[in-house]
Amino acid sequence: MIWIDLEHSLPTDANVPGWVPWTPGRWQAWLAESARLVVELATLDAAGRREDRNAVIDANRDHWSALKPWLEALSSRKCWFSEVRQPYAHYDVEHFRPKKEAKTEGQAARDGYWWLAFDYMNFRLCGNVGNRKKGGWFPLNVGSQCSTYTHRCEDAEAALLLDPIDAADVALLAFDEEGKAVPVPGASPWERTRVTESVKRLKLDEHVQLAEARRDQWQRVTRLINQFLDAKARCLVGDNAVAKEKMRAAATSIRDLSRREAELSAVTKWCVQFRNDHHLTRLVA
Repeated sequence: MIWIDLEHSLPTDANVPGWVPWTPGRWQAWLAESARLVVELATLDAAGRREDRNAVIDANRDHWSALKPWLEALSSRKCWFSEVRQPYAHYDVEHFRPKKEAKTEGQAARDGYWWLAFDYMNFRLCGNVGNRKKGGWFPLNVGSQCSTYTHRCEDAEAALLLDPIDAADVALLAFDEEGKAVPVPGASPWERTRVTESVKRLKLDEHVQLAEARRDQWQRVTRLINQFLDAKARCLVGDNAVAKEKMRAAATSIRDLSRREAELSAVTKWCVQFRNDHHLTRLVA
């Protein structure tokens, strides 16, 4: 999972690699159309015409799809949840809070967050492997407040699903040498539940190709770490130009694999942290 600072990003930003920024006028027009659509949805909802309301959402998929290239650019075309380009398949603009209905295992579905259907702050970029499994799944912790159109309190909800635009949520996810996504050491019971259920619902372990890619990444980084430490040890016993060059080469490769735009950079960082070497840790800080 990769943290995306969506709160401080706009399609008009000119500093996003691979993105041709929208003009302020185009962005304002997009926001205005979003606001118009929400008014239409609210009118239908107030009239009890839920099916018509949902049909309007479906009929306007192109509106949120227009932002998909921007969402891709924000993550260097990596899925925000799996942190890979492939093998996690075609990208969807995923609605973090589901549009039509919100499901909790073992309970009747409640109405969805239809007023967020065209709110870009509710958009996430997700490979369809995970998005199809997640669907409308969005349980809340027992006793949590639940937002509605007339009582907006999304920030107060205790959502079970980890959110890639929340840095604290992203920090709860770690990886092991088998390529499995696991809770960070020291996580609370609730945090462990959130990680476990998010991994399950988004197929972050179940999808074999993804798990294999993480395992291969861990092994690749481990080899580089061993090369680095071996060369470092040889440098300690005297001036060794060959060993210094091998040490620099391994360090550069590790640093490159941990860069934000690199696939599975979080796996690289956890592999380095696992070795508990302060010199290595500084390479990926």
